[in-house]
Amino acid sequence: MTYQVLARKWRPKSFDTLVGQEHVVRALSHALTTQRLHHAYLFTGTRGVGKTTLARIMARALNCETGITPTPCGQCSTCLEIDAGRYVDLIEVDAATNTRVDEMRQLLENAAYAPTRGRFKVYVIDEVHMLSTSAFNAMLKTLEEPPEHIKFILATTDPQKIPVTVLSRCLQFNLKQMPQHHITEHLSRILENEQVPFEPPALRHLARSAHGSMRDALSLLDQAIAHGAGRVEEEGVRAMLGTVGEDHLYAILDALMQQDIHAMLAAAAQMNERSVSFEGALQELAALVHRIALIQFAPDALPDPIEAARLKVYAESFDAEFLQLAYQILIAGREDLPRAPDEAAGFTMTLIRLHAFHPDQGGGAPRAQAPSVRKIEATPPRPAASGPAVVAPPSVAQRDAAPSVSAPVPPANKAALPAAPAELAEAMPAMAATPPQPLDESAPQDWHSILSALKVGAMARALAEHCELADLSETVVNLRIASSHKHLLMNRAPQDKLQEALQAHFGRPVKLAIMVADAVGDTPAVRAQSERVERHQRAVAALGEDGFVQQVVDLFDATLVESSIKPL
Repeated sequence: MTYQVLARKWRPKSFDTLVGQEHVVRALSHALTTQRLHHAYLFTGTRGVGKTTLARIMARALNCETGITPTPCGQCSTCLEIDAGRYVDLIEVDAATNTRVDEMRQLLENAAYAPTRGRFKVYVIDEVHMLSTSAFNAMLKTLEEPPEHIKFILATTDPQKIPVTVLSRCLQFNLKQMPQHHITEHLSRILENEQVPFEPPALRHLARSAHGSMRDALSLLDQAIAHGAGRVEEEGVRAMLGTVGEDHLYAILDALMQQDIHAMLAAAAQMNERSVSFEGALQELAALVHRIALIQFAPDALPDPIEAARLKVYAESFDAEFLQLAYQILIAGREDLPRAPDEAAGFTMTLIRLHAFHPDQGGGAPRAQAPSVRKIEATPPRPAASGPAVVAPPSVAQRDAAPSVSAPVPPANKAALPAAPAELAEAMPAMAATPPQPLDESAPQDWHSILSALKVGAMARALAEHCELADLSETVVNLRIASSHKHLLMNRAPQDKLQEALQAHFGRPVKLAIMVADAVGDTPAVRAQSERVERHQRAVAALGEDGFVQQVVDLFDATLVESSIKPL
Protein backbone atom coordinates (compact mmCIF):
# COMPACT_ATOMS: atom_id res chain seq x y z
CA MET A 1 0.00 0.00 0.00
CA THR A 2 1.34 3.46 -0.93
CA TYR A 3 2.22 5.61 2.09
CA GLN A 4 0.41 8.95 2.30
CA VAL A 5 2.32 11.78 3.96
CA LEU A 6 0.86 13.17 7.16
CA ALA A 7 0.27 16.62 5.67
CA ARG A 8 -2.16 15.14 3.13
CA LYS A 9 -3.60 12.40 5.33
CA TRP A 10 -4.51 14.78 8.13
CA ARG A 11 -5.61 17.74 6.01
CA PRO A 12 -8.73 19.23 7.71
CA LYS A 13 -11.99 18.48 5.91
CA SER A 14 -14.32 20.70 7.93
CA PHE A 15 -14.26 23.98 9.81
CA ASP A 16 -14.26 22.30 13.22
CA THR A 17 -11.02 20.41 12.46
CA LEU A 18 -9.18 23.49 11.18
CA VAL A 19 -6.54 24.56 13.71
CA GLY A 20 -5.60 28.11 14.65
CA GLN A 21 -7.87 30.15 12.33
CA GLU A 22 -10.92 30.67 14.53
CA HIS A 23 -11.46 34.28 13.43
CA VAL A 24 -11.83 33.23 9.76
CA VAL A 25 -13.92 30.17 10.57
CA ARG A 26 -16.38 32.27 12.60
CA ALA A 27 -16.95 34.77 9.78
CA LEU A 28 -17.36 32.13 7.07
CA SER A 29 -19.64 29.95 9.21
CA HIS A 30 -21.98 32.87 9.91
CA ALA A 31 -22.01 33.78 6.22
CA LEU A 32 -22.92 30.22 5.23
CA THR A 33 -25.58 29.95 7.93
CA THR A 34 -27.30 33.20 6.94
CA GLN A 35 -26.77 32.64 3.18
CA ARG A 36 -24.94 36.00 2.88
CA LEU A 37 -22.41 34.75 0.36
CA HIS A 38 -19.93 36.97 -1.44
CA HIS A 39 -18.80 36.14 -4.96
CA ALA A 40 -15.04 36.51 -4.31
CA TYR A 41 -12.88 35.67 -1.30
CA LEU A 42 -9.17 36.36 -0.79
CA PHE A 43 -7.19 34.29 1.72
CA THR A 44 -3.76 35.67 2.63
CA GLY A 45 -1.05 34.30 4.90
CA THR A 46 2.31 32.58 4.97
CA ARG A 47 2.90 29.08 3.67
CA GLY A 48 1.26 26.16 5.40
CA VAL A 49 -1.41 28.00 7.40
CA GLY A 50 -4.46 26.55 5.58
CA LYS A 51 -5.32 28.79 2.62
CA THR A 52 -5.91 25.98 0.09
CA THR A 53 -7.46 23.77 2.76
CA LEU A 54 -9.92 26.52 3.66
CA ALA A 55 -10.80 26.97 -0.05
CA ARG A 56 -11.63 23.27 -0.38
CA ILE A 57 -13.75 23.33 2.77
CA MET A 58 -15.66 26.29 1.33
CA ALA A 59 -16.24 24.35 -1.91
CA ARG A 60 -17.68 21.45 0.10
CA ALA A 61 -19.86 23.78 2.17
CA LEU A 62 -21.25 25.43 -0.98
CA ASN A 63 -21.92 22.22 -2.94
CA CYS A 64 -22.73 19.60 -0.29
CA GLU A 65 -25.80 17.61 -1.29
CA THR A 66 -27.40 18.31 2.09
CA GLY A 67 -27.48 22.03 1.26
CA ILE A 68 -25.38 25.15 1.82
CA THR A 69 -24.08 24.58 5.32
CA PRO A 70 -21.01 25.33 7.48
CA THR A 71 -20.98 21.62 8.42
CA PRO A 72 -20.83 19.56 5.19
CA CYS A 73 -21.69 15.92 5.64
CA GLY A 74 -18.47 14.46 4.25
CA GLN A 75 -20.38 11.37 3.07
CA CYS A 76 -22.11 12.44 -0.16
CA SER A 77 -20.52 11.98 -3.55
CA THR A 78 -19.77 15.71 -3.85
CA CYS A 79 -17.82 15.83 -0.57
CA LEU A 80 -15.95 12.62 -1.40
CA GLU A 81 -15.01 13.81 -4.89
CA ILE A 82 -13.79 17.18 -3.58
CA ASP A 83 -11.64 15.36 -1.01
CA ALA A 84 -10.22 13.15 -3.76
CA GLY A 85 -9.50 16.17 -6.00
CA ARG A 86 -11.69 15.07 -8.92
CA TYR A 87 -14.83 17.19 -8.55
CA VAL A 88 -15.66 18.67 -11.96
CA ASP A 89 -17.04 21.98 -10.65
CA LEU A 90 -14.01 22.73 -8.50
CA ILE A 91 -11.34 24.28 -10.73
CA GLU A 92 -7.98 24.79 -9.00
CA VAL A 93 -5.53 27.01 -10.89
CA ASP A 94 -1.87 27.51 -10.04
CA ALA A 95 -1.23 31.13 -10.97
CA ALA A 96 2.53 30.59 -10.68
CA THR A 97 2.46 28.46 -13.87
CA ASN A 98 -0.55 30.08 -15.58
CA THR A 99 0.47 33.70 -15.53
CA ARG A 100 -0.33 34.79 -19.07
CA VAL A 101 -3.39 36.69 -20.18
CA ASP A 102 -4.38 34.08 -22.77
CA GLU A 103 -4.72 31.40 -20.08
CA MET A 104 -6.83 33.70 -17.93
CA ARG A 105 -9.13 34.55 -20.86
CA GLN A 106 -9.67 30.84 -21.58
CA LEU A 107 -10.47 30.24 -17.94
CA LEU A 108 -13.02 33.03 -17.85
CA GLU A 109 -14.69 31.91 -21.09
CA ASN A 110 -15.55 28.59 -19.43
CA ALA A 111 -16.98 30.48 -16.46
CA ALA A 112 -19.99 31.47 -18.54
CA TYR A 113 -21.24 27.86 -18.58
CA ALA A 114 -23.39 26.53 -15.76
CA PRO A 115 -21.92 24.00 -13.30
CA THR A 116 -22.13 20.36 -14.31
CA ARG A 117 -23.22 18.85 -10.98
CA GLY A 118 -23.04 21.32 -8.11
CA ARG A 119 -24.78 24.56 -7.21
CA PHE A 120 -21.68 26.64 -7.83
CA LYS A 121 -18.64 26.47 -10.03
CA VAL A 122 -15.78 27.32 -7.65
CA TYR A 123 -12.53 28.76 -9.01
CA VAL A 124 -9.59 28.45 -6.61
CA ILE A 125 -6.61 30.50 -7.87
CA ASP A 126 -3.52 29.81 -5.77
CA GLU A 127 -0.61 32.29 -5.56
CA VAL A 128 -2.75 34.80 -7.39
CA HIS A 129 -0.12 37.53 -6.98
CA MET A 130 1.97 35.76 -9.67
CA LEU A 131 -0.48 36.72 -12.44
CA SER A 132 0.68 39.29 -14.95
CA THR A 133 -0.81 42.77 -15.09
CA SER A 134 -2.66 41.88 -18.29
CA ALA A 135 -4.12 38.78 -16.69
CA PHE A 136 -5.39 40.84 -13.73
CA ASN A 137 -6.98 43.34 -16.09
CA ALA A 138 -8.65 40.53 -18.03
CA MET A 139 -10.39 39.17 -14.93
CA LEU A 140 -11.51 42.47 -13.43
CA LYS A 141 -14.95 42.62 -15.09
CA THR A 142 -15.79 38.99 -14.39
CA LEU A 143 -14.48 39.29 -10.81
CA GLU A 144 -16.72 42.30 -10.15
CA GLU A 145 -19.94 40.99 -11.74
CA PRO A 146 -19.65 37.22 -12.18
CA PRO A 147 -22.56 34.93 -13.05
CA GLU A 148 -24.63 33.80 -10.08
CA HIS A 149 -23.22 30.27 -10.27
CA ILE A 150 -19.55 31.40 -9.97
CA LYS A 151 -17.51 31.76 -6.76
CA PHE A 152 -13.89 32.92 -6.79
CA ILE A 153 -11.51 31.96 -3.98
CA LEU A 154 -8.08 33.56 -4.34
CA ALA A 155 -5.07 32.63 -2.19
CA THR A 156 -1.73 34.39 -1.89
CA THR A 157 1.33 34.70 0.33
CA ASP A 158 2.08 38.24 -0.87
CA PRO A 159 -1.07 40.42 -1.01
CA GLN A 160 1.00 43.59 -1.55
CA LYS A 161 1.58 42.52 -5.16
CA ILE A 162 -2.13 42.29 -5.93
CA PRO A 163 -3.61 45.40 -7.61
CA VAL A 164 -5.97 47.40 -5.44
CA THR A 165 -8.60 47.05 -8.15
CA VAL A 166 -8.66 43.32 -7.42
CA LEU A 167 -8.49 43.74 -3.64
CA SER A 168 -11.52 46.04 -3.66
CA ARG A 169 -13.62 43.32 -5.34
CA CYS A 170 -12.88 40.62 -2.73
CA LEU A 171 -13.58 39.86 0.89
CA GLN A 172 -10.11 39.56 2.39
CA PHE A 173 -9.25 37.20 5.27
CA ASN A 174 -5.77 37.20 6.75
CA LEU A 175 -4.78 33.77 8.07
CA LYS A 176 -2.36 34.06 10.96
CA GLN A 177 0.63 31.89 11.75
CA MET A 178 -0.01 28.91 13.98
CA PRO A 179 0.92 29.39 17.64
CA GLN A 180 3.46 26.87 18.88
CA HIS A 181 1.15 25.33 21.46
CA HIS A 182 -1.53 24.75 18.79
CA ILE A 183 1.02 22.96 16.62
CA THR A 184 2.23 20.88 19.57
CA GLU A 185 -1.30 19.83 20.52
CA HIS A 186 -2.17 18.93 16.92
CA LEU A 187 1.00 16.86 16.47
CA SER A 188 0.27 15.10 19.74
CA ARG A 189 -3.24 14.10 18.58
CA ILE A 190 -1.92 12.87 15.25
CA LEU A 191 0.78 10.70 16.88
CA GLU A 192 -1.72 9.23 19.30
CA ASN A 193 -4.00 8.27 16.40
CA GLU A 194 -1.05 6.94 14.43
CA GLN A 195 0.08 5.00 17.55
CA VAL A 196 3.62 6.40 17.34
CA PRO A 197 5.49 6.72 20.67
CA PHE A 198 6.74 10.25 21.30
CA GLU A 199 8.25 12.56 23.91
CA PRO A 200 6.44 15.91 24.42
CA PRO A 201 9.67 17.98 24.46
CA ALA A 202 10.46 16.64 20.98
CA LEU A 203 7.19 18.08 19.66
CA ARG A 204 8.07 21.50 21.06
CA HIS A 205 11.30 21.44 19.02
CA LEU A 206 9.34 20.54 15.89
CA ALA A 207 6.75 23.26 16.51
CA ARG A 208 9.45 25.87 17.07
CA SER A 209 11.26 24.88 13.87
CA ALA A 210 8.03 25.05 11.84
CA HIS A 211 7.84 28.85 12.40
CA GLY A 212 4.05 28.95 12.41
CA SER A 213 3.43 26.60 9.46
CA MET A 214 1.36 23.50 10.17
CA ARG A 215 2.37 21.91 6.89
CA ASP A 216 6.06 22.39 7.73
CA ALA A 217 5.44 20.89 11.17
CA LEU A 218 3.81 17.79 9.65
CA SER A 219 6.64 17.41 7.13
CA LEU A 220 9.18 17.63 9.96
CA LEU A 221 7.12 15.11 11.92
CA ASP A 222 7.32 12.68 8.99
CA GLN A 223 11.08 13.16 8.94
CA ALA A 224 11.36 12.72 12.71
CA ILE A 225 9.42 9.43 12.61
CA ALA A 226 11.74 8.12 9.91
CA HIS A 227 14.83 9.39 11.75
CA GLY A 228 13.77 7.75 15.00
CA ALA A 229 12.74 4.43 13.39
CA GLY A 230 9.12 4.80 14.37
CA ARG A 231 9.68 6.85 17.54
CA VAL A 232 9.80 10.60 18.12
CA GLU A 233 12.35 11.28 20.87
CA GLU A 234 13.82 14.59 21.95
CA GLU A 235 17.47 13.61 21.49
CA GLY A 236 16.83 12.33 17.98
CA VAL A 237 14.81 15.40 16.98
CA ARG A 238 17.52 17.72 18.27
CA ALA A 239 20.13 15.81 16.31
CA MET A 240 17.94 15.89 13.19
CA LEU A 241 17.23 19.63 13.43
CA GLY A 242 20.67 20.64 14.71
CA THR A 243 19.00 22.79 17.36
CA VAL A 244 20.25 23.77 20.78
CA GLY A 245 19.17 21.50 23.59
CA GLU A 246 17.18 23.04 26.41
CA ASP A 247 19.60 21.50 28.90
CA HIS A 248 22.36 23.82 27.64
CA LEU A 249 20.15 26.88 27.86
CA TYR A 250 18.91 26.08 31.35
CA ALA A 251 22.48 25.32 32.46
CA ILE A 252 23.50 28.82 31.36
CA LEU A 253 20.54 30.39 33.16
CA ASP A 254 21.28 28.40 36.33
CA ALA A 255 24.90 29.53 36.27
CA LEU A 256 23.86 33.13 35.62
CA MET A 257 21.43 32.99 38.52
CA GLN A 258 24.21 31.69 40.80
CA GLN A 259 26.76 34.18 39.37
CA ASP A 260 29.03 31.25 38.43
CA ILE A 261 30.96 32.37 35.37
CA HIS A 262 32.96 29.12 35.31
CA ALA A 263 29.79 27.06 34.89
CA MET A 264 28.61 29.39 32.11
CA LEU A 265 31.88 28.97 30.22
CA ALA A 266 31.76 25.20 30.79
CA ALA A 267 28.30 25.07 29.17
CA ALA A 268 29.63 27.07 26.22
CA ALA A 269 32.54 24.63 25.88
CA GLN A 270 30.15 21.65 25.82
CA MET A 271 28.10 23.35 23.13
CA ASN A 272 31.25 23.95 21.10
CA GLU A 273 32.21 20.28 21.39
CA ARG A 274 28.81 19.25 20.00
CA SER A 275 29.08 21.78 17.13
CA VAL A 276 25.93 23.60 18.22
CA SER A 277 24.99 26.70 16.25
CA PHE A 278 25.90 29.63 18.50
CA GLU A 279 23.67 31.98 16.51
CA GLY A 280 20.75 29.66 17.16
CA ALA A 281 21.78 29.42 20.81
CA LEU A 282 21.66 33.20 21.24
CA GLN A 283 18.29 33.29 19.49
CA GLU A 284 16.84 30.57 21.71
CA LEU A 285 18.35 32.14 24.83
CA ALA A 286 16.80 35.51 23.96
CA ALA A 287 13.44 33.79 23.40
CA LEU A 288 13.79 32.11 26.79
CA VAL A 289 14.55 35.45 28.49
CA HIS A 290 11.50 36.89 26.74
CA ARG A 291 9.28 34.16 28.17
CA ILE A 292 10.74 34.66 31.66
CA ALA A 293 9.93 38.38 31.46
CA LEU A 294 6.40 37.51 30.35
CA ILE A 295 5.90 35.38 33.45
CA GLN A 296 7.00 38.27 35.68
CA PHE A 297 4.39 40.67 34.31
CA ALA A 298 1.75 38.27 32.95
CA PRO A 299 1.93 34.87 34.69
CA ASP A 300 -0.85 33.42 32.51
CA ALA A 301 0.71 34.49 29.20
CA LEU A 302 2.44 31.15 28.58
CA PRO A 303 -0.02 28.46 27.50
CA ASP A 304 2.34 25.58 28.36
CA PRO A 305 1.98 24.96 32.13
CA ILE A 306 5.06 22.70 32.27
CA GLU A 307 7.33 25.35 30.79
CA ALA A 308 5.70 28.07 32.89
CA ALA A 309 6.41 26.14 36.09
CA ARG A 310 10.04 25.66 35.09
CA LEU A 311 10.58 29.30 34.17
CA LYS A 312 8.87 30.60 37.31
CA VAL A 313 12.06 29.95 39.31
CA TYR A 314 14.02 32.29 37.07
CA ALA A 315 11.24 34.87 37.05
CA GLU A 316 11.43 35.04 40.85
CA SER A 317 15.25 35.18 40.93
CA PHE A 318 16.09 37.67 38.18
CA ASP A 319 15.42 41.36 38.48
CA ALA A 320 12.93 42.69 35.91
CA GLU A 321 15.30 45.44 34.80
CA PHE A 322 18.17 42.98 34.41
CA LEU A 323 16.01 40.78 32.17
CA GLN A 324 15.46 43.75 29.87
CA LEU A 325 19.19 44.38 29.80
CA ALA A 326 19.95 40.68 29.25
CA TYR A 327 17.55 40.59 26.31
CA GLN A 328 19.33 43.53 24.70
CA ILE A 329 22.74 41.95 25.36
CA LEU A 330 21.67 38.70 23.66
CA ILE A 331 20.16 40.50 20.67
CA ALA A 332 23.29 42.64 20.26
CA GLY A 333 25.50 39.59 20.72
CA ARG A 334 23.71 37.82 17.89
CA GLU A 335 24.15 40.84 15.63
CA ASP A 336 27.86 41.07 16.50
CA LEU A 337 28.48 37.36 15.97
CA PRO A 338 29.59 37.70 12.29
CA ARG A 339 32.17 40.33 13.34
CA ALA A 340 33.62 38.24 16.18
CA PRO A 341 36.97 36.42 15.74
CA ASP A 342 34.92 33.21 15.66
CA GLU A 343 31.42 32.19 16.76
CA ALA A 344 32.62 30.53 19.96
CA ALA A 345 34.49 33.69 21.02
CA GLY A 346 31.49 35.89 20.25
CA PHE A 347 29.14 33.61 22.19
CA THR A 348 31.53 33.39 25.16
CA MET A 349 31.93 37.18 25.22
CA THR A 350 28.17 37.58 25.31
CA LEU A 351 27.97 35.27 28.33
CA ILE A 352 30.74 37.23 30.07
CA ARG A 353 28.81 40.43 29.38
CA LEU A 354 25.70 38.89 30.95
CA HIS A 355 27.72 37.99 34.03
CA ALA A 356 29.43 41.38 34.25
CA PHE A 357 26.15 43.34 34.16
CA HIS A 358 24.28 41.08 36.58
CA PRO A 359 23.50 43.01 39.78
CA ASP A 360 24.52 41.36 43.03
CA GLN A 361 21.16 40.42 44.57
CA GLY A 362 22.52 38.28 47.36
CA GLY A 363 21.09 35.05 45.96
CA GLY A 364 24.16 33.90 44.07
CA ALA A 365 27.78 33.21 44.80
CA PRO A 366 29.56 35.94 46.77
CA ARG A 367 31.28 38.54 44.65
CA ALA A 368 35.05 38.63 44.91
CA GLN A 369 36.27 41.64 46.86
CA ALA A 370 38.50 44.20 45.25
CA PRO A 371 42.21 43.95 46.18
CA SER A 372 42.14 47.41 47.75
CA VAL A 373 39.40 46.34 50.14
CA ARG A 374 41.43 43.34 51.26
CA LYS A 375 44.41 45.62 51.82
CA ILE A 376 42.39 47.91 54.07
CA GLU A 377 40.99 45.02 56.05
CA ALA A 378 44.52 43.86 56.75
CA THR A 379 45.43 47.28 58.16
CA PRO A 380 45.75 47.18 61.97
CA PRO A 381 43.64 49.55 64.04
CA ARG A 382 44.87 53.12 63.75
CA PRO A 383 46.35 54.81 66.83
CA ALA A 384 44.19 57.18 68.79
CA ALA A 385 44.42 60.81 67.70
CA SER A 386 45.89 63.42 70.00
CA GLY A 387 42.70 65.43 70.03
CA PRO A 388 39.14 64.21 70.41
CA ALA A 389 37.18 63.93 67.18
CA VAL A 390 33.67 65.28 67.13
CA VAL A 391 31.55 62.80 65.15
CA ALA A 392 27.81 62.96 64.73
CA PRO A 393 26.12 59.77 65.97
CA PRO A 394 25.05 57.59 63.04
CA SER A 395 21.43 56.78 62.41
CA VAL A 396 19.94 53.33 62.96
CA ALA A 397 20.14 52.52 59.23
CA GLN A 398 23.77 53.61 59.17
CA ARG A 399 24.62 51.51 62.20
CA ASP A 400 23.03 48.49 60.54
CA ALA A 401 24.85 49.14 57.23
CA ALA A 402 28.22 49.99 58.75
CA PRO A 403 30.68 47.18 59.55
CA SER A 404 31.37 46.54 63.22
CA VAL A 405 34.66 48.25 64.10
CA SER A 406 36.10 47.87 67.57
CA ALA A 407 37.81 51.10 68.61
CA PRO A 408 41.14 50.55 70.43
CA VAL A 409 41.06 51.37 74.12
CA PRO A 410 43.93 53.77 75.00
CA PRO A 411 46.16 52.35 77.74
CA ALA A 412 46.30 54.09 81.07
CA ASN A 413 50.09 54.24 80.99
CA LYS A 414 51.75 55.09 77.65
CA ALA A 415 55.02 53.68 78.86
CA ALA A 416 53.37 50.28 79.26
CA LEU A 417 52.46 50.12 75.56
CA PRO A 418 54.51 47.29 74.03
CA ALA A 419 56.49 47.91 70.85
CA ALA A 420 55.14 46.40 67.62
CA PRO A 421 57.04 43.30 66.48
CA ALA A 422 59.36 43.80 63.50
CA GLU A 423 57.53 41.24 61.36
CA LEU A 424 54.22 43.02 61.98
CA ALA A 425 55.70 46.33 60.93
CA GLU A 426 57.01 44.77 57.73
CA ALA A 427 53.60 43.23 56.95
CA MET A 428 51.71 46.51 57.33
CA PRO A 429 50.50 47.89 53.96
CA ALA A 430 52.10 50.94 52.46
CA MET A 431 49.04 53.10 52.93
CA ALA A 432 49.27 52.64 56.71
CA ALA A 433 52.61 54.47 56.80
CA THR A 434 50.77 57.76 57.17
CA PRO A 435 48.34 57.54 60.08
CA PRO A 436 44.80 58.47 58.95
CA GLN A 437 43.38 61.62 60.45
CA PRO A 438 40.00 61.76 62.12
CA LEU A 439 37.10 63.43 60.36
CA ASP A 440 37.24 67.16 60.80
CA GLU A 441 33.64 68.23 61.13
CA SER A 442 34.65 71.88 61.08
CA ALA A 443 35.75 71.54 57.42
CA PRO A 444 32.98 71.86 54.83
CA GLN A 445 31.79 68.44 53.69
CA ASP A 446 30.63 69.29 50.18
CA TRP A 447 30.20 66.42 47.69
CA HIS A 448 31.28 68.65 44.81
CA SER A 449 34.62 69.43 46.45
CA ILE A 450 35.08 65.80 47.56
CA LEU A 451 34.43 64.52 44.03
CA SER A 452 36.85 67.02 42.51
CA ALA A 453 39.59 65.55 44.73
CA LEU A 454 38.83 61.90 43.91
CA LYS A 455 40.87 60.00 41.34
CA VAL A 456 38.29 57.78 39.65
CA GLY A 457 37.72 56.53 36.12
CA ALA A 458 34.97 57.43 33.70
CA MET A 459 32.31 54.94 34.82
CA ALA A 460 32.80 55.58 38.54
CA ARG A 461 32.89 59.35 37.96
CA ALA A 462 29.67 59.20 35.93
CA LEU A 463 28.03 57.39 38.84
CA ALA A 464 29.37 59.90 41.39
CA GLU A 465 28.34 62.94 39.32
CA HIS A 466 24.69 61.86 39.44
CA CYS A 467 24.69 61.42 43.23
CA GLU A 468 24.34 63.82 46.12
CA LEU A 469 25.73 63.46 49.62
CA ALA A 470 23.01 62.34 52.02
CA ASP A 471 25.10 61.75 55.13
CA LEU A 472 28.76 61.31 56.10
CA SER A 473 30.00 59.55 59.22
CA GLU A 474 33.24 58.03 60.42
CA THR A 475 32.63 54.74 58.65
CA VAL A 476 29.86 55.30 56.10
CA VAL A 477 29.37 57.58 53.10
CA ASN A 478 25.69 57.71 52.22
CA LEU A 479 24.78 58.94 48.73
CA ARG A 480 21.46 59.40 46.97
CA ILE A 481 20.81 58.87 43.26
CA ALA A 482 17.67 59.71 41.30
CA SER A 483 15.53 56.80 40.11
CA SER A 484 16.02 58.00 36.52
CA HIS A 485 19.73 57.14 36.85
CA LYS A 486 19.46 53.91 38.83
CA HIS A 487 20.69 51.98 35.79
CA LEU A 488 24.16 53.19 36.78
CA LEU A 489 23.92 50.78 39.73
CA MET A 490 23.53 47.73 37.50
CA ASN A 491 27.28 47.20 37.40
CA ARG A 492 29.02 46.74 40.74
CA ALA A 493 32.51 47.60 39.51
CA PRO A 494 32.05 51.44 39.42
CA GLN A 495 30.71 51.33 42.99
CA ASP A 496 33.76 49.37 44.14
CA LYS A 497 36.08 51.86 42.39
CA LEU A 498 34.29 54.81 43.99
CA GLN A 499 34.48 53.22 47.43
CA GLU A 500 38.21 52.58 46.93
CA ALA A 501 38.75 56.23 45.96
CA LEU A 502 36.81 57.45 49.01
CA GLN A 503 38.93 55.27 51.31
CA ALA A 504 42.09 56.68 49.78
CA HIS A 505 40.72 60.24 50.13
CA PHE A 506 39.74 59.91 53.79
CA GLY A 507 42.63 57.60 54.69
CA ARG A 508 40.49 55.08 56.52
CA PRO A 509 38.07 52.23 55.78
CA VAL A 510 34.67 53.59 54.81
CA LYS A 511 31.62 51.87 53.38
CA LEU A 512 29.78 53.34 50.40
CA ALA A 513 25.97 53.14 50.46
CA ILE A 514 23.87 54.48 47.57
CA MET A 515 20.12 54.86 47.96
CA VAL A 516 17.64 55.34 45.11
CA ALA A 517 15.35 58.34 45.57
CA ASP A 518 12.53 59.78 43.49
CA ALA A 519 14.44 63.02 43.07
CA VAL A 520 17.77 64.45 44.22
CA GLY A 521 19.08 67.95 44.65
CA ASP A 522 22.09 69.75 43.24
CA THR A 523 24.28 66.90 41.98
CA PRO A 524 27.61 67.59 40.26
CA ALA A 525 26.01 66.61 36.95
CA VAL A 526 23.14 69.08 37.47
CA ARG A 527 25.53 71.83 38.52
CA ALA A 528 27.76 71.18 35.51
CA GLN A 529 24.75 71.35 33.19
CA SER A 530 23.62 74.63 34.80
CA GLU A 531 27.10 76.08 34.36
CA ARG A 532 27.16 75.06 30.69
CA VAL A 533 23.76 76.70 30.12
CA GLU A 534 24.91 79.84 31.89
CA ARG A 535 28.12 80.05 29.86
CA HIS A 536 26.14 79.54 26.66
CA GLN A 537 23.70 82.29 27.61
CA ARG A 538 26.58 84.67 28.35
CA ALA A 539 28.16 83.84 24.99
CA VAL A 540 24.85 84.47 23.19
CA ALA A 541 24.39 87.76 25.00
CA ALA A 542 27.96 88.84 24.19
CA LEU A 543 27.53 88.10 20.49
CA GLY A 544 24.17 89.85 20.46
CA GLU A 545 25.79 93.03 21.81
CA ASP A 546 28.75 92.85 19.45
CA GLY A 547 28.69 95.77 16.98
CA PHE A 548 29.95 93.78 14.01
CA VAL A 549 27.36 91.05 14.56
CA GLN A 550 24.57 93.62 14.83
CA GLN A 551 25.74 95.25 11.60
CA VAL A 552 25.71 91.89 9.77
CA VAL A 553 22.23 91.06 11.06
CA ASP A 554 20.86 94.45 9.95
CA LEU A 555 22.61 94.42 6.58
CA PHE A 556 21.72 90.89 5.48
CA ASP A 557 18.51 90.43 7.49
CA ALA A 558 20.31 87.50 9.15
CA THR A 559 19.35 85.43 12.16
CA LEU A 560 21.72 84.43 14.92
CA VAL A 561 21.47 80.63 15.40
CA GLU A 562 21.99 80.27 19.14
CA SER A 563 22.47 76.49 19.03
CA SER A 564 25.60 76.95 16.90
CA ILE A 565 27.32 79.16 19.48
CA LYS A 566 30.01 77.41 21.51
CA PRO A 567 31.26 79.27 24.58
CA LEU A 568 35.04 79.45 25.02
